[in-house]
Amino acid sequence: MVNETETGKEVDINRIMEMIPHRYPFLMVDKVVDIVVNESAVGIKNVTINEPFFQGHFPQRPVMPGVLIIEAMAQTAAVLVVSTLGPASEGKLVYFMSVDEARFRKPVGPGDQLHIHVTKERSRGNVWKFRAEAKVNGTLMAEAVYAAMILDS
Repeated sequence: MVNETETGKEVDINRIMEMIPHRYPFLMVDKVVDIVVNESAVGIKNVTINEPFFQGHFPQRPVMPGVLIIEAMAQTAAVLVVSTLGPASEGKLVYFMSVDEARFRKPVGPGDQLHIHVTKERSRGNVWKFRAEAKVNGTLMAEAVYAAMILDS
């Protein structure tokens, strides 16, 4: 479901699964809010102890792997791209081309709610570049700049 709010569009989990091809256990975004088409979006990831990666990363001190935080950034960006390009782009595969300037500031663990702030830097054809920050309670946990390519199958 897509709702209009005072700050922009909001997309729930059911609509996210229509927009991007990811599924459990690799769907890393629960909701996307504050979508400003062709500009920015905020993804929400509720991190719970039930996440399968916590069994091995690390049992004594559960930490969400940094690469999965980057994946959550990419999935948030994919929802922004589909919101921008429209229904014809739904379900298309998006591949990373580069990940730059990745920094992991603090560990993310069970009970945290990640707010993934994604901003489009540019797009040219089917290649898009984004800057993202992942925050918990306003504290910067991770950040990255990345580029992705949308495939037309």
